[in-house]
Amino acid sequence: MSQAEDLFGAADPATSQPEATRPAPETPIVTPTTGSYSAADIEVLEGLEPVRRRPGMYIGGTDANALHHLFAEVIDNSMDEAIAGHASRIEVHLGADGYLTITDNGRGIPVENHPKYPGRSTLEIVHTVLHAGGKFDSKAYETSGGLHGVGISVVNALSDDMVVEVAREQQLYRLQFSRGIPVGGIQAMGRVNNRRGTTTRFHPDPQIFGETAHFSAARLFRMTRAKAYLFAGVELRWSCDETLVTDDAPAKAVFHYPNGLKDFMTARIEGETRIVDDLFAGSHGKPGTQGAVEWAIAWTLGDGGVSSYCNTVPTRDGGTHEAGLRSALLRGIKNYADLTKNKAAANLTAEDIFSQCNAMLSVFVREPEFVGQTKDKLASSEATRIVDTAIRDAFDHWLAASPNQAGKLLDWAVERADERMRRRKEKEIDRASATRKLRLPGKLADCTQTAAQGAELFIVEGDSAGGSAKQARSRASQAVLPLRGKILNVAGASREKMAASQLISDMIQALGCGTRDRYREEDLRYDKIIIMTDADVDGAHIAALLMTFFFQEMPKLIDGGHLFLALPPLYRISQGGKTLYARDDAHRLELMETEFTGKGKVDVTRFKGLGEMPFAHLRETTMSPKSRTLLQVKVRDDLDATRISVDRLMGTKPEARFDFIQENAAFVTDLDI
Repeated sequence: MSQAEDLFGAADPATSQPEATRPAPETPIVTPTTGSYSAADIEVLEGLEPVRRRPGMYIGGTDANALHHLFAEVIDNSMDEAIAGHASRIEVHLGADGYLTITDNGRGIPVENHPKYPGRSTLEIVHTVLHAGGKFDSKAYETSGGLHGVGISVVNALSDDMVVEVAREQQLYRLQFSRGIPVGGIQAMGRVNNRRGTTTRFHPDPQIFGETAHFSAARLFRMTRAKAYLFAGVELRWSCDETLVTDDAPAKAVFHYPNGLKDFMTARIEGETRIVDDLFAGSHGKPGTQGAVEWAIAWTLGDGGVSSYCNTVPTRDGGTHEAGLRSALLRGIKNYADLTKNKAAANLTAEDIFSQCNAMLSVFVREPEFVGQTKDKLASSEATRIVDTAIRDAFDHWLAASPNQAGKLLDWAVERADERMRRRKEKEIDRASATRKLRLPGKLADCTQTAAQGAELFIVEGDSAGGSAKQARSRASQAVLPLRGKILNVAGASREKMAASQLISDMIQALGCGTRDRYREEDLRYDKIIIMTDADVDGAHIAALLMTFFFQEMPKLIDGGHLFLALPPLYRISQGGKTLYARDDAHRLELMETEFTGKGKVDVTRFKGLGEMPFAHLRETTMSPKSRTLLQVKVRDDLDATRISVDRLMGTKPEARFDFIQENAAFVTDLDI
């Protein structure tokens, strides 16, 4: 038995013949049909034709962002010359004809014939061959923004006209292109004594970008200025034709910033209120060399954001260097919290520190890796370590050197963490609210009507008071939510404690409208929110805690006129067939002197609380719209003064309350001792 038979069963007679005796296989005949796919269908794109066919693969599209990316590719080459120490000046000019010109005083692109392409100048090769450049190793540039050798050739391919002039060794050379193709050869223009470097003048091709596409002078102006901030050793000069001048783009400007990103940040946050007065700014290493880092960070009440760069190339989508920055700042603030024994910082995340953080970060990395040709995101893993190492120690020293500023920053970050946890809790409550008709929060006894207009929610203290209120209410329009125990004092509580409070969770879920910046008037389930507590000191304290909650967490509910205080009586006074109710001791004395002066025994009953009051009396005196009295809660016009008063009386500092008592003790006139 053959091996084939042993493994697979009986062998096929045709295949079991000796190889030499097998018949030769016939050559297959393929007849082309409709929709066939043959060698003729395979296109071979040469030169720069792939760029023109698929520009989105190289510059991200053909919109305004892609159009201005052409400028970035050209000026990045000039910046690489400046960072390498070979250029000190870069000039940018936008003409009314749509041409953009970038000039530097660097070494100039080599013009001699390239050894790999006999008879063709290096200047032509750089502009017409993809992946041709001097930045693939560290010989010409230690760090650079151009990595793949496609930038300037892509700009050339997408321009209907480009002229490049190179001044080297006191000689001027010129080469013109049209849609990536050289127009004639390189021309020697003669001797120049006081000129060196490269000048690139180009016009975007309307076939690619559209007939109406044009450069924005204001955008180019900002991009030019940003480059000057990123490297203090270069001067950038901007100019544009008079017809292009706007408020955001002057005719001429010169940019040179010795303090680099610190100057940039100072200008960026001008006029904004700072959370921390001082900027955290510094640098590590020599700009342009491997591992160099520069940063400037400010915390303000304006919109925050991180602007990051690698080798002066803007990384709009961040990347590994921003990860290093976030790690360094988070670890630094947590270390400082440990030193100051601030346990509230345990829940901090990078999100809390960066929520209103304005940060500028620039890093220089040899042969960085980007995500895509447009370099919007840095992927080099070493950048995380470089930035983290450079900034961490500097941040620790900055915090230790200014305890007041460090304390402000830490307190602010902790507040952000509390706010984040509160929002997370609210989302959980919102999810629960979606089914609130099936699962009512706490011990809420809801009203039968579904419309908010005319509906009332009574918030009462304790189950016994809740029981009386449920019997006294009108089921159609009045809901009752009993609270067990005193509500948390939100003015002196962390967000973590608030998130853990079941009473607060029940109230937020019952109201359905959210809190703070997530408050939604249209989702409020009741027209009136009525705080109904006992008419004694404890009841007044609970009412104060509830009002503090609404003032801090739902100020718009108060502004909308929805919050009220019920006025339950403390005494019931009767004589014969006459019965009246007194709110407090002073009111009782007044009624005794004015209403019960006749003969007969006067019965005075003091209610121990709402739970001890017969429900008929509670309905008559406090809950029936026909006979009750309500106090509407309003915030006085001076909102800042109100906040100060609330913080003083309800905040975490007992000495502030003591001072208030001392200051106002002389005004107390009704003190029952």
